[in-house]
Amino acid sequence: MTEGTPTPRRILLAGASGTIGAAVLRRLQAEGHAVTAPDRAALADPQGLMATARPEVVISCIASRSGAPQDAQAVDYQANSDLLRAALAAGTGHFVLLSAICVQKPLLAFQHAKLAFEAELVASGIGYTIIRPTAFFKSLSGQVKRVKADKPFLIFGDGNLTRCKPISDDDLARFIASAIDNPAMRDRILPIGGPGPAISLKEQGELLFRLAGKPPKFKSVSPKIFTFTERLLALAAPFSGWFAEKAEYARIARYYATESMLVLNPETGAYSAELTPEFGSETLESHYRTLMRGQ
Repeated sequence: MTEGTPTPRRILLAGASGTIGAAVLRRLQAEGHAVTAPDRAALADPQGLMATARPEVVISCIASRSGAPQDAQAVDYQANSDLLRAALAAGTGHFVLLSAICVQKPLLAFQHAKLAFEAELVASGIGYTIIRPTAFFKSLSGQVKRVKADKPFLIFGDGNLTRCKPISDDDLARFIASAIDNPAMRDRILPIGGPGPAISLKEQGELLFRLAGKPPKFKSVSPKIFTFTERLLALAAPFSGWFAEKAEYARIARYYATESMLVLNPETGAYSAELTPEFGSETLESHYRTLMRGQ
């Protein structure tokens, strides 16, 4: 699926200021593409961008930062929709979208916004590639400082409620770039993970403690705390945007505490490590080792 060297193309890359977008930009430049990477302010004028960049390919890595309903609608859906309409008007031939694997089971505002745009993209008539990655290394690195400080690693339940196949920024960037001029990735929705096996939250903690040369210490938190918090905040949500936003954050926290970032088996409705494709060479262990060294 990812073989071949594409002809250098004119590419408009939206979202290059983000972690994944920056990695995609490096990859595209290394491959010799002519890349226009506008900032968020410039995305307010997609028609003008298209007139200047004249892209053959649009790659969108933009995503809402908070996941709050208004932010999700404005970014995950509307900003992408505006970009798509401008691309269609400019005669762009291919639109590559960075989505997320969690949209398979949409319970959150940002997931519904992403799915709404995915559907619009598929129906638009433009050549498309929708990429749904699993967890990122960055999203699994928030407790490195706790382990370094000899504090317990926080887990939900017994630490085995969820699993994922995380993928590195550079491996994901290589996968995204490989969609250019690749018929095998055209007009497809592609879930993708990093090298397996799938890893649980507890196993992430065990890995960190092993690399630190320390015996593992865990502190369990019940996901029910997020359910309770969300229900409490939801009581005031109809009267206050602030409470509505905070209730959504609690729903997001509960989702990631209880749902795996793997492909859903359509026949069983269960998450499947076996059905989750793997790509790349960088492992979570090598990433953790670098962080533990302070590099």
